[in-house]
Amino acid sequence: MEIAVSIENITKDFSLKFRGLKLRAVDGLSLEIPEGEIFGLLGPNGSGKSTTLKMLLGLIKPTLGEIMIFGSSSAKVESRSRIGYLPEAPYFYTYLTGRELVTFYAGICGIPKLRIEERVSEVISLVDLEEASDRRVGTYSKGMLQRIGLAQALVHDPDLIVLDEPMAGVDPLGATEITKVVLELKKRGKTVLLSTHLLTQVEEVCDRIAILDKGKLILEGTVKSLLNDEQSKSFLVKGLSLETEKDFELWLEARGASLLAKEPAKRNLDKLFLERVTARKERKDIK
Repeated sequence: MEIAVSIENITKDFSLKFRGLKLRAVDGLSLEIPEGEIFGLLGPNGSGKSTTLKMLLGLIKPTLGEIMIFGSSSAKVESRSRIGYLPEAPYFYTYLTGRELVTFYAGICGIPKLRIEERVSEVISLVDLEEASDRRVGTYSKGMLQRIGLAQALVHDPDLIVLDEPMAGVDPLGATEITKVVLELKKRGKTVLLSTHLLTQVEEVCDRIAILDKGKLILEGTVKSLLNDEQSKSFLVKGLSLETEKDFELWLEARGASLLAKEPAKRNLDKLFLERVTARKERKDIK
């Protein structure tokens, strides 16, 4: 399998213009992202995530090290042409409609004129904004803005999609729509590099993750391997009477184990919200 992104020992220093001091934003980072993978780049504010993405996109140069995109230097135009990018806080011309906006970016990306209309319709459909495509972008909600941003990032059919906090400030419904698009991109063989603080979404969509802190890589691996704790197991039991529950605790104690906690089963808040809101929307549509 081809390596989509290869980051080799990159370091980035910023001059502070004070007695020659420098701030090291990224410190000796090495990563590989195989083609067709959804990769999560995590870390607190100031960990070096955004700086890493900017170096990958060719917006800033690393002080040391090298970044390769599908085997070519990220500094080359042909490498950057294979990337679609959605920044954390995109600014769009609010007087344009969604369709006009994506058409504008299609032209910038060099899509042939005879192909633009078809391609714009394809990506607007992919992000489920057909009904709002002729509305001005200034009337869009945060979730809709992120989805039209995804459409512009995808309009030239890139092989690598870089998403910087795509679900920040988006409600659960909007986040679900974006998650669907990301998973569909993987089905189509695309590589997705996702930077986010929303760990629930990371668990749902990412194949592997890397965690940065103060510019250094502190953890990397598959989501499954990092979340599994082989030293302890969880059991979900339903229907025990009080008497049977006590017998169960005694049975555990006799075998050198202990019951650490017991509490009523809980539903995921995001799922509860989506169930209720979606059901209400469906009832409204029926009327």
